Amino acid sequence: MAKLTHVELQNLRHLIETHETSFQKLNHYASQAVDPQIKQIFTKSAQESLNTKQKLMSFLNQS
Repeated sequence: MAKLTHVELQNLRHLIETHETSFQKLNHYASQAVDPQIKQIFTKSAQESLNTKQKLMSFLNQS
């Protein structure tokens, strides 16, 4: 795999931070939700954010 440029690396880090923030917020919303369906939606969305963050982090390990 080709090395990432400085700008690409900055963008990747920004995306990772954004998905981490989303994960934290969605987990918080899930913990506050009373309705089980809403809780499930937030929990699923939090997991998807975490999965995306981990996938993006794999690009850092490859560069």
